[in-house]
Amino acid sequence: MKFGGTSVGDVAAFERVCGIVSDQLGKKPVVVTSAMTKVTDALLAAFEMARKDDLAEAVASLEPHFERHIAITSAYFPDDKENVFHNELRLARAEIKDLLTRAARRSLPLQMLKDAIVSYGEQLSSRLLAEVLKARGIPARAVDSRRLIVTDDEFGAAQPIIDETNDLIDLEITPLIDAGEVPVLGGFIAANRGGETTTLGRGGSDYSAAIVAAALHASELQIWTDVTGVMTCDPRICSDAATVPVLSYEEAAELAYFGAKVLHPKTIKPAVDNAIPVRVCNTSEPEVTGTMVLANSDETENKIKSIAHKSNITILRITSARMLGAYGFMSAVFQVFDRHRTVIDVISTSEVSVALTLDKPDNIEKVVEDLSRIGDVEVESGYAVICVVGEGLRASTGLASKIFKTIEDVHVELVSHGASAVNLTFVVRETDVANVIKKLHSAFF
Repeated sequence: MKFGGTSVGDVAAFERVCGIVSDQLGKKPVVVTSAMTKVTDALLAAFEMARKDDLAEAVASLEPHFERHIAITSAYFPDDKENVFHNELRLARAEIKDLLTRAARRSLPLQMLKDAIVSYGEQLSSRLLAEVLKARGIPARAVDSRRLIVTDDEFGAAQPIIDETNDLIDLEITPLIDAGEVPVLGGFIAANRGGETTTLGRGGSDYSAAIVAAALHASELQIWTDVTGVMTCDPRICSDAATVPVLSYEEAAELAYFGAKVLHPKTIKPAVDNAIPVRVCNTSEPEVTGTMVLANSDETENKIKSIAHKSNITILRITSARMLGAYGFMSAVFQVFDRHRTVIDVISTSEVSVALTLDKPDNIEKVVEDLSRIGDVEVESGYAVICVVGEGLRASTGLASKIFKTIEDVHVELVSHGASAVNLTFVVRETDVANVIKKLHSAFF
């Protein structure tokens, strides 16, 4: 059971988590938690302040977040001023201050310090949640994830070394489960072979949970968040958006990549690879069945399961007569993006040109400069990618025609269809997004 930041945001949220875990004690749960809401951002901001020599402000900026942790202990341990967590927090405060001082002095590699500092969000939330569960009569035990998940040395986006990790999880966690205890782990954090703290990058808590689920051969991985599963589209655009009951891993991956922020596909892959169903649940509505992600799922009658979108997209067009009938041109283009570590979303080619989209590229000037040596480059911003996803979409006769007929009054800049069996992707002006999604949702749902 993985609980996201909003699921452990305040006293009421912690109470809901206690109820959810208590109801499933018979299934021998293992709990993985994110940091409390906004704590990770606060730790990152403090690191940046310290790096810019504003150490006093960096330390002071974290106090309100420490107070939020204390408010929860006060609610659960009103008469016990010296409970276990208070000591943990006192130590953490001193350790964070020491790490921020090191960041100000640059006495260690900055990315290493950044991981060490940001890890305290999960360290504190997991220890606090374990104490709260115990206070509610649940036999919980805090376990430091850094003793379980072994990674390489890529600070900020470390890759787990799965064999070693599986052995450690089995060694540490299985005896606790057999003894009837509920292990509580912080997500997102790990350690390299030297014992230095690393983090797993974006969606890291889901990833931690999937790694643990796979190692233990769990019957199910539950991702508890603030929405009831994956929706048919963004509910902020269409108020009648509904929960999608079942998605295949491939559908979930496409949706997540193109803006449906409930799941990051890479993060649940260890569970899917081991045929462990992944259920997305809402902490505020635990009785409602969320979305189940399986290795495969059936087609729906209309073929479409969900419509995702991603805004703030830039289109690059590279044109060169040298491309005509020549090989090596695409290789040269991709080498530029490889060199600048820039991800391409959608790509479309003709005989003499390539059009592709980039998502918020920081280094676009350098990319364009390098591409200009290959051909003429045009840059256009202010676009959005819309991704229509469903099993069997590529094989459906006339479906693409129906989609574009529905939005025939909207100018479509780029289309990508056929690369994936489950998606049709196209690019429109950012100002047209809400209109397009409303029309498609109305036509297909």
